Amino acid sequence: MSTELSRFQDGFVQALWALPDAVPGHLRDLADQPGFAVHRNTVVKGCIDALQANYPAVLRLVGEDWFRAAAALHVRARPPGDAQLLMYGADFPGFLAGFAPAADLPYLSGVARLDRFWTEAHVAADALVLEPSALAGLPPELLGDLVLQPHPAARWAWFDGQPVYTLWQRNRHGDPEGMDCGDALDWTGEGALLTRPGGAVVWTALEAGGCAFLDACAAGQPLALAADEALARQADCDLARLMAALLQAGAFCSARTFVTPINKELT
Repeated sequence: MSTELSRFQDGFVQALWALPDAVPGHLRDLADQPGFAVHRNTVVKGCIDALQANYPAVLRLVGEDWFRAAAALHVRARPPGDAQLLMYGADFPGFLAGFAPAADLPYLSGVARLDRFWTEAHVAADALVLEPSALAGLPPELLGDLVLQPHPAARWAWFDGQPVYTLWQRNRHGDPEGMDCGDALDWTGEGALLTRPGGAVVWTALEAGGCAFLDACAAGQPLALAADEALARQADCDLARLMAALLQAGAFCSARTFVTPINKELT
């Protein structure tokens, strides 16, 4: 590619994303051409459409006009870095968390996070699911030393003080009750687990202890320590029920024996 062509393409992209009154002087002649606005509007609209497709629960909660106005600001601030717009909008939940017009909707960024989890689980690498039978019959002393590897598609989070999972689930499916965010909901903390054990993304509610347990597993901790983390986070966590639920959901892909690092002094 010639240097002149490369310079032109870089300038074209820069002018596309600059607001009309903020286009650098050396690109003004390009941006002032009548047809250039068509290119700009087409690119921006495509990105807004991608965000709308990637965040359906957020869209239903706030309505199309509100969503597209917010998305337009996000697109200007964070243009895509990849032509595959399926993955566009990774930082949209963070944008909503600091977006002043969303201040009265403190759960909105959490709902957006679960929409993002769905996309990530959908495109995650394929992997076999760890079957419950793989752990059946193991004595406690061996079970406690196992390290369970979360499935590549597994995503989880706890939302303190907010029924984010219920709101997301209702609005993701278009439940008529989904638009009711008031007294009909038990306004307490909720967690969620999304994964893809087969060909489709599945999800389930997850308690605080379960989120702490998976955090420990993802950090490479053996089950004994992961159980301690779960109980420290949620004293009444039923570990047996939790393990059964996680295995049933396809949350893990493998198990290995924990090896304690040994530091040897060099002589």
